[in-house]
Amino acid sequence: MILVTLGTQKFEMNRLIKAADQLAQTTEEEVFVQCGHSTYQPEYCKYSAFVDAAQFAEMIQNCSVLITHSGVGTIMTGIQAKRPVIVVPRLKKFNEHVDDHQLQIAEAFEEKGCVLCCRDEAELLQYIEKAKCFDFQPYIAPESKVENLILEFIGKC
Repeated sequence: MILVTLGTQKFEMNRLIKAADQLAQTTEEEVFVQCGHSTYQPEYCKYSAFVDAAQFAEMIQNCSVLITHSGVGTIMTGIQAKRPVIVVPRLKKFNEHVDDHQLQIAEAFEEKGCVLCCRDEAELLQYIEKAKCFDFQPYIAPESKVENLILEFIGKC
């Protein structure tokens, strides 16, 4: 199963859901989308606005690839589960967030080799193919006290 997740933020990200819906038409693999507060309702894949934490953890463990907005908690969960992670960051120009910090987060994880950052949702299928043979690296925490505190806090949520 390909898992697409948008988290719980109050912003829409209809462009990623539409891309996942188109993907579901071209792949034999099941596609599931956790839509959050988006308004687009997929026609070709299973979806839910939200899923409970236990179900979400199980879905991540069982997915062949995790496609996510650039939420640090979801990215870290995918990396720790050793799943291929493709990040499609929310962007200000599409009114998906107030700024482009998600792009900065995605690029930082990509620079470490932990994720693939898909900047154009139209290229999602190519990124899934790339993820099949990409050598994803584990996340190695830097020696920064601030970053360690943030990661510690996220782990307690």
